[in-house]
Amino acid sequence: MNTPLAILLIVVAALIVGFAWWYTQRNRSLQLRTHFGPEYDRLARTAGRHGAETELLDRAHRVRRLTIRPLTADERAREADRWRACQARFVDDPGEAVLEADALVADVMRQRGYPVGDFERQAADVSVDHPRVVTEYRAAHDIADRHRNGRAATEDLRAALIHYRTLFDDLLEQPAREAR
Repeated sequence: MNTPLAILLIVVAALIVGFAWWYTQRNRSLQLRTHFGPEYDRLARTAGRHGAETELLDRAHRVRRLTIRPLTADERAREADRWRACQARFVDDPGEAVLEADALVADVMRQRGYPVGDFERQAADVSVDHPRVVTEYRAAHDIADRHRNGRAATEDLRAALIHYRTLFDDLLEQPAREAR
């Protein structure tokens, strides 16, 4: 084999390997962006594309090691009743209803098998299985925190309850209209 042909083969092989690497990375990015949606975009804004993808893959790996389970029909019914009571309480005490909704969502997460305690960790973990509603969870929790500091208006509290409801329904794994 002559030298120019060997160099050409090495260059072609390098191009094929480079293309395969690029294609694999592109597919991984597309899959993560498709699955995580707004959470991918939020992380990419703060950590860059590579940092976001590394974080999301780490989350997925961590959550895969957890034992996440669906609620039984009885548990779903009991939690739906608790939600209705919380929602009814909003009329008389919106702030307390939002704090109760925050605790109720944490209770359901705990029952399903998600670790609870640190909010950012909770939101990160729930983003793996419920990526489309984690933004709602973050918004609701932010309003609940503002309420704790005396900086949330009644309209904010109403929005928080709606945000919590979206995640709550997703955690119960039933459409919102069935729970009502």
